[in-house]
Amino acid sequence: MSVSPQTLLYLEDVSVSFDGFKAINQLNLYINEGELRCIIGPNGAGKSTMMDIVTGKTRPDSGVVTFADSINLLQLDEPQIARIGIGRKFQKPTVFEALTVFENLEVAVDGDREPAYNWRHSLSDEQRQSIEEVAHTIGLNDQLTTSAQVLSHGQKQWLEIGMLLVQKPKLLLVDEPVAGMTHQEMDKTAELLTSLAGKHTVVVVEHDMDFVRSLNSRVTVLHQGSVLAEGNMADIQSNTDVKRVYLGE
Repeated sequence: MSVSPQTLLYLEDVSVSFDGFKAINQLNLYINEGELRCIIGPNGAGKSTMMDIVTGKTRPDSGVVTFADSINLLQLDEPQIARIGIGRKFQKPTVFEALTVFENLEVAVDGDREPAYNWRHSLSDEQRQSIEEVAHTIGLNDQLTTSAQVLSHGQKQWLEIGMLLVQKPKLLLVDEPVAGMTHQEMDKTAELLTSLAGKHTVVVVEHDMDFVRSLNSRVTVLHQGSVLAEGNMADIQSNTDVKRVYLGE
């Protein structure tokens, strides 16, 4: 496949095995700058391992992983990868429940997750404005003084996304964001992620097909560590191989 000049994340012939099991098998994946991409696939398809590789948690046995044209991610550790603009949101929200919404965003604004560090210095006007803008983006601008522990599950998910956004990531990896959400929260999450595309590149791993359909984005199907199919949701749903291995038809 020819790679577009707009490609932000580039994985070529990436493989990794765990105790003889090939979790990723010659994976080729290309994500363009500003794109919203959904990654789906059955359990064990390699979705989480792919994100582990991109964020430096797992080292592949072979292959190339490049970010922003020329940065070799395989030469960087997890903190370095976070600092160059790759943020990851795990399935379970990890916010500081004893802090307010504003304080959670304040903790994250410098990419430092230790509250004591942030309380030793004052926010600049630019940082404060950034927090307020992110709070508006995630729909929590009216809850800035609210303790995170009383937020709904969906609001905690949005807050954690906000904690990544204040760090101004180029690439945002989001793992199963709507697990446990109400339908209303799912709709708001779809609106949020769609609104982020363009300003950020967003990769969403998700199992809920109704939610994936609502994002109206390009979809990549992984199976046994490789790309099985790629296209819009209509292409994916009509694909014979996808029906057989994933949709159960």
